[in-house]
Amino acid sequence: MSFDPSSDYPLGSRRPDLVRTPAGVPLEGVTLSAVRQGLIDAGDVRATAETLRRQAAVALASGRAQLSANLERAAELTAIPPDTILEIYTALRPHRSTAAELEEWARRLEDEHGAPQAAAFVLEARAAYAERGLLAAVERARV
Repeated sequence: MSFDPSSDYPLGSRRPDLVRTPAGVPLEGVTLSAVRQGLIDAGDVRATAETLRRQAAVALASGRAQLSANLERAAELTAIPPDTILEIYTALRPHRSTAAELEEWARRLEDEHGAPQAAAFVLEARAAYAERGLLAAVERARV
């Protein structure tokens, strides 16, 4: 049976067959008992890119385009290591990065991680920060 974003929401109750952990454990396998037995760990309770894209389709079908775009970006970010996500988060804080540094993050997101929507978001942030005077005041030497 195919996925219908207008009728299959919420996925967990209407289409649990479509929800799996990053390790492939089906939703019904995510239980407290499984955690206690060591069958699943913290990584198994994260959303997968596939689930996030389905949630994005649900949001879009209900007319929530901005939420859909956020979920699509989140889907891209699932493939990026957590330490890199933290570096990007830090770089996006006001006065932390120059325009060039944010442009470099956008390039890396697109070229190295295949995340064009996240890259576009960083470029949007760069433009907004430039307009509001929130870019780092001086270029810093890379360590």
